[in-house]
Amino acid sequence: MEEDGITEESLFEYHLYSLNRETTLADKQTKQVALLSATSIPVTKEFLLQGRDYYYNSKYGQIGQKIKVGVFVEFNNNEKANLGLPIPKGIVRVYKNDTKGNAQFVGEDRIDHTPKNEDIRLKLGDAFDVTANMKQTDFKKARHYAPHHVAYESSYELELKNAKSEAVTVTVREPVPGEWKVIKENFPHKKVASGTAEWHVTIPAESSQTLKYRVLVQY
Repeated sequence: MEEDGITEESLFEYHLYSLNRETTLADKQTKQVALLSATSIPVTKEFLLQGRDYYYNSKYGQIGQKIKVGVFVEFNNNEKANLGLPIPKGIVRVYKNDTKGNAQFVGEDRIDHTPKNEDIRLKLGDAFDVTANMKQTDFKKARHYAPHHVAYESSYELELKNAKSEAVTVTVREPVPGEWKVIKENFPHKKVASGTAEWHVTIPAESSQTLKYRVLVQY
């Protein structure tokens, strides 16, 4: 940053950025001054399908067709990623070169003030070529055990479609209410939080894959 004429210092619970070089403003002109720059920042890309909890305690048929799959990129604000400085909040715009080498805008997201060594996660929109259809295939009351008062068993089919010419992996994140247990599935899940089940489903190029699972929920 000092090579770019910018210095940063902690000031109480804030960060002060100082421009240590001259800049010229014409009459009624607005100018943007580069705060920091970095290259070769490693990022991870994720396709995420975020579910809902309402269809685990009632009978539904078709839950959704052509459901949008979110596209996220994530990186860490550390020195290993050629960053490692407090980053002020604002809008982050992402560009990618096309086949002709021209930078094309692919999405933007707003970030909060981000300290050093914290992750930055950006939602760039929804995938065009990756969609999902979801339906509930079974729902019934089940035997419950104290201290619970009611229990349900329900089954689901989630068809994931990939129109891309390359394979993609979709993270399916389902918020399951109550005390729950996956009792049958064709892909292994992880309990990433007390009320969240997560699957990672790889879909071949120009193909589809169907996640099937059955859940016992007790209240």
